[in-house]
Amino acid sequence: MGSDLAKVDATTDEDIARHMAEDDTPELTNAQFAEAEIYEGDNFICRAGRPKGSGTKDLVTLRLDRTVLDHFRAGGPGWQTRINDALMRSLKDAVPGRR
Repeated sequence: MGSDLAKVDATTDEDIARHMAEDDTPELTNAQFAEAEIYEGDNFICRAGRPKGSGTKDLVTLRLDRTVLDHFRAGGPGWQTRINDALMRSLKDAVPGRR
């Protein structure tokens, strides 16, 4: 399925106004936009709702006790960040003067 750019280019302001007046499609909510996936043509770019990372973290595979995972996941989205924060606090406590 592709775009018909010639048809789009030929669309007048009056055509757009008429289509808008006849349209009964509900407007998208802010929540829907926050969860939107962004594409450039057929290429997936990103999810709109996820903030860009700091660029200072590495992707790793880590085995944790189920109780640890359950505890952090119970807090909802952001559980991985909360685990990272807890580890950083632990590191600061273990190494005096570390920021």
